[in-house]
Amino acid sequence: MQANALDRYQTGESLIHHLDPRVKVVVTVLFILSNVLLPDGAWLAFALAWGLILLTSGLADLGLAYALKRSFVALPFALAAVTVVFNLPGEPLFAWKLGPWHLVATDTGVIRFASIVIRTWLSVQMAILLTATTRFPDLMHALQHLRVPQLLVAIISFMYRYLFVITDEAMRLMRAREARSARSASGAGGGSVAWGARVTGNMVGQLFLRSYERSDRVYNAMLARGYNGQFLTINPHVMSASDWTIGAGAVAILVLLQAVGRMAVL
Repeated sequence: MQANALDRYQTGESLIHHLDPRVKVVVTVLFILSNVLLPDGAWLAFALAWGLILLTSGLADLGLAYALKRSFVALPFALAAVTVVFNLPGEPLFAWKLGPWHLVATDTGVIRFASIVIRTWLSVQMAILLTATTRFPDLMHALQHLRVPQLLVAIISFMYRYLFVITDEAMRLMRAREARSARSASGAGGGSVAWGARVTGNMVGQLFLRSYERSDRVYNAMLARGYNGQFLTINPHVMSASDWTIGAGAVAILVLLQAVGRMAVL
């Protein structure tokens, strides 16, 4: 099973790794919410938030650039907000004529766009640190303790577990296709584009049928073993004094970030 293709947990014995998963989930959510609530152009607060990420990454023994290198994959999605550069009123910076449209970029729009990109970038980094320092079962049990709907937790758990299985099924189908496809001396595969599309469509259909049949078998097997909709664990997840202290300190830092952000834009 190609579990390493999807699982991003990094084994470690650091303070962050041993922190209760509920604290890590709550702090991560509050951190993302704090970024959303920061006013546009709060550059000092954004810098301090990034410093908090670097500090967390260092305490987790992951290296300062661990989350940074992996967060750039999300930046293209934040670029979808580029239209705010031309939509918000403000002091004109430059104009661009695109066919029948006359686009004028404003200083307010540029600040809003830069703030959106930074918020997204910081939030993704914190989420990366959460998944890198928390085992997935512990993450799911933390959601249970935090009263996330049980059905939603079950759906996420099954989706994560069987993504690995579906990935293996897809790889077996691809190997079977390669073994049955004629190839020339140059290594090019035989068949036309239409043939390749038809084979790919058949593979997708087979993967769907196999997944559907497997889900039925797994569900019946779980019912036979007494499954009642709850996932049990031998980890008690008892909050210690250090968990409460670190959690309260993180919340206090986030409150301070909000104060700095609002004072900086006054």
